[in-house]
Amino acid sequence: MGATIESEIATARPNQDVFSGVLQQLTADDRQIVVVTSDSRGSGKLVPFGHKFPEQIVEIGIAEQNLVGVAAGLASAGKKAYAVSPACFLTARALEQIKNDVAYSDNPVRLVGISAGVSYGPLGTTHHSLHDFAALRAINNMIIVAPADNFETEQAVKLSAAINKPVYLRFGKKPMPLLNADETSFEFGKGRVVKKGNDIAIIANGETVYPALLAAEKLREEYGLQATVVSMHTIKPLDVELLKTLSENTKAIITVEEHSVNGGLGEACASYLLQHGYKKPFKIMGIPDEYTVTGSQVEILNHYNISQHGIADVAVQLLATI
Repeated sequence: MGATIESEIATARPNQDVFSGVLQQLTADDRQIVVVTSDSRGSGKLVPFGHKFPEQIVEIGIAEQNLVGVAAGLASAGKKAYAVSPACFLTARALEQIKNDVAYSDNPVRLVGISAGVSYGPLGTTHHSLHDFAALRAINNMIIVAPADNFETEQAVKLSAAINKPVYLRFGKKPMPLLNADETSFEFGKGRVVKKGNDIAIIANGETVYPALLAAEKLREEYGLQATVVSMHTIKPLDVELLKTLSENTKAIITVEEHSVNGGLGEACASYLLQHGYKKPFKIMGIPDEYTVTGSQVEILNHYNISQHGIADVAVQLLATI
């Protein structure tokens, strides 16, 4: 593997592009699918969808609360509604509608948060979505999914259309390479092991899985350490069986996420592990409790050590405490 993410992904596709393509395929055979957008068909890569299916897309404008309310109404009438909006606005401005109109009312809306994490880069904190896992984890009746690569995205979109439950799908803007082209199965609530090792487990999701995989390769090449890398694409429900296995078969655990260290993947894992007697070294890597530095997505993540080298360094330090 190369030393940087950028050198590996020149031919990969952003997960948002894959989402749009799969949705077009599904809608060709299922006209119950309806997309609702908040002035986000361009950023959500839905312009081709709108051209092909003009009667299957509803433009609400910049009104995220209405977006979720309309999508919930369509879902209550039997439509397979996809509410697509930037993750930062969808899960903050429309949180009450997500809580009451979708989850509490059991309307199977597919909430799609685009340009998540720090994808918007220099647009800053107002446009960063570092709270969505925490907010939505606290709401009952909500599946939360952050696919890592194009395969997981394709499978997540297909599965979201097949089930009759509220789902939050989180996508970023970066082209993401396939982690394991041999994978053929995907389930919500079941983590995906993309590399096996018995020294340390690195649990990540979304666009942080690939740098975690690169970090595992660096650990092998430079330190002779073997890391297990897991794409924990579903944060809720969490794959506690896999967590238990990792806790028993590795010496330490790191979690990595493009989210605040408060309330996300790391704290979900820590809560389970601590309550079930885990006593080995554990570290949550994410965005600290501060307003982020200004820069591109890559610059911001590098600043907070969410990179091949940063993750590998933390792994070495954590293992040195044993």
